[in-house]
Amino acid sequence: MQTVILAAGRAEGLFPFSATRPTCLIEVGGRPVLNATFFHLRRCGVRQVLLVVGHKRELLSERYGRGEEVGLELGYAVQSEPNGIGDALLTARPHLSPQEPFLLIYGDIRTPANIFASALETFSAFETPVAVVCLTRGGERLGNVYMDERGRITRLIEKPGEPGLGNYVLAGVYVLPPSIFELVERSGGKMEEALTELIQRVGLRAVIWEEDWVDLGYPWKILEANAVVMDRWRQARIDRNVRFHGNVKVEGPVRIERDVVIDNGSVIKGPCFIGAGTYIGNNALVRHYTAIGPGAVVGYGVELKNCVVFSRSMIGRLSFIGDSVVGENVDIGSGTMTVNVDLQERTIQAPVGGRTLDTGLKKLGAFIGDGARIGASNTLAAGSIIAPGAIVPHHFTVE
Repeated sequence: MQTVILAAGRAEGLFPFSATRPTCLIEVGGRPVLNATFFHLRRCGVRQVLLVVGHKRELLSERYGRGEEVGLELGYAVQSEPNGIGDALLTARPHLSPQEPFLLIYGDIRTPANIFASALETFSAFETPVAVVCLTRGGERLGNVYMDERGRITRLIEKPGEPGLGNYVLAGVYVLPPSIFELVERSGGKMEEALTELIQRVGLRAVIWEEDWVDLGYPWKILEANAVVMDRWRQARIDRNVRFHGNVKVEGPVRIERDVVIDNGSVIKGPCFIGAGTYIGNNALVRHYTAIGPGAVVGYGVELKNCVVFSRSMIGRLSFIGDSVVGENVDIGSGTMTVNVDLQERTIQAPVGGRTLDTGLKKLGAFIGDGARIGASNTLAAGSIIAPGAIVPHHFTVE
């Protein structure tokens, strides 16, 4: 079946990480989100995929080319300006057959199981347009879906902004007829209005997804997706070229790639991931749900807990990084601490898109953009967001 993945948006709510990459290239569980999508599509028998690209599109074409390494035939359609999902979908129209239905996927979702197979199976059974829906927290931010007793979608409310309206949401996976393009054009590019008209004219059947599902809409969702992936790990996978120097303790389902060096006294507790060529210094503690990208350096006595560290970042000795995400090529000075709780036990607030948002989480650290440099002996407040390339001076105390 024709398949379209929307990967053009800027995802401003995911700042600072979306500023320097497409959302689908964010890594969880040691792999980009898009790699997992490709894997599941291959299992469904899909061979050709059209990527609608825009923001930082060169990173996608450089990484995947025509798809040889991921076992697919990839094509690209360019959305020149970010103008919403409907406009992105219209960008794909000239590249698709005008008579055939197609599988539509939003590029910023992550599931541990094959959500696309469920959509295709339901479409084959009923031969009617389908949309995958799921139960999730925060339906007031994602939109609500209402269904009748036969599983047909009857009503959509986009981002109602208030809790209590129900918590079934559209999961970003559809099988749609080619007539959707005319409906999107008629709605002025508004995808929700086009889907509402499709419901009224043809019908739209719900596929209820009961597995985990994460929409990478905010920085802390990276941590949630990372945990969702790692919860499926049952066995350790350690490359034969990994070098343990002295007494290193490894527990649980850890995945350690080639040429990693771990020095004496360190403890690695799975589930966790350590990418190729990473160095872990003496007496470091890598705790559950931590993913460290390739080429990273973790200094003496560092503790990492429930965090995602992108490739080639350096964390200075005696630092604590907890419930945080660290971008690529970040340099964190010695003795840096991420505070991850509120002393009054309130949920953590974080700045998003010029406003302060309640994350709903009682443990949350910092989010550090690519190329940032954090000086020694700094303490980063819970919910801190540091822009790409920012420099935070050393925390000097001078009499």
